[in-house]
Amino acid sequence: MEACNDFYYATRDPLGAAGDFTTAPEISQMFGELVGASLADCWHRSGSSARAIYAEIGPGRGTLAADALRAMRSAGFAGEAHLVETSPKLREKQASSVPHARFHDRVEQLPGVPLLLAANEFLDALPARQWIGDEERKVAIANDRLSFTPDGEVHEDSPARREAVAAIARHLVRNGGVALIIDYGHARTAPGDTLQAVRRHEYADPLADPGEQDLTSHVDFEAVGHAAEQAGALVSTLVTQGDWLRHLGIEHRAQSLIASNPDKRHDVEQALHRLCGRDEMGELFKVMAIRSPDWPEPAGFAA
Repeated sequence: MEACNDFYYATRDPLGAAGDFTTAPEISQMFGELVGASLADCWHRSGSSARAIYAEIGPGRGTLAADALRAMRSAGFAGEAHLVETSPKLREKQASSVPHARFHDRVEQLPGVPLLLAANEFLDALPARQWIGDEERKVAIANDRLSFTPDGEVHEDSPARREAVAAIARHLVRNGGVALIIDYGHARTAPGDTLQAVRRHEYADPLADPGEQDLTSHVDFEAVGHAAEQAGALVSTLVTQGDWLRHLGIEHRAQSLIASNPDKRHDVEQALHRLCGRDEMGELFKVMAIRSPDWPEPAGFAA
């Protein structure tokens, strides 16, 4: 999974209608604006540190960063933008969307300052391991094709995912700041095979065409939260993306956009449904905040 995704992301822009999938920032500017508003509000309530920076892990085309920073700038935030990205193809897109952004290969390379960090659909692409009882599930060759062995009830684990979250948490504990983790997955650790492939906006065989399609698995948010807490950070209640966006006022933002652009009513309403609808991204996608013990909890997580 790691080898396939490393090649896949290094050799193409997978986003949009011509690619393999579409993420929330590409659906509507409202998503990025509310991420930025949430981070800016938390920054204000923490004391408005002039040293704080905006950081994003796996920033796609830079669309989320551009929209979030626009909202943050309007709220008085003047910090730098730092993007953690290893794909040369995507770095080109991000440099165009976020001029003067600084690039890093790893979270550990970010400056030792407070972070206002976003990670949207990043963790799901990190490699997972699967187990059948005490035996690790592996990829084998059978009849000249790739296949899984053995079969049975699958339990998934992702050391890479836990370590990525722990690295974020350690940075926040040392330097201050907050991270918004947005991804699809489940609230509690449970058995099940969630490995999936997407190609041309349709599900595909995960073992077909290695390196030519997006491989992901559902994020185990219980494990992610434990990893952050073990590193000393505080973890918010887990909420659905739909509830979080509604708590932040996405419906009011949608009405404002419609009022300014009446001819775009259908597009805005359709985007609102895709982001928040229970039958779309609203229920499957979850949001978790990880923060320094010295920082307040971001808006949108209160019961």
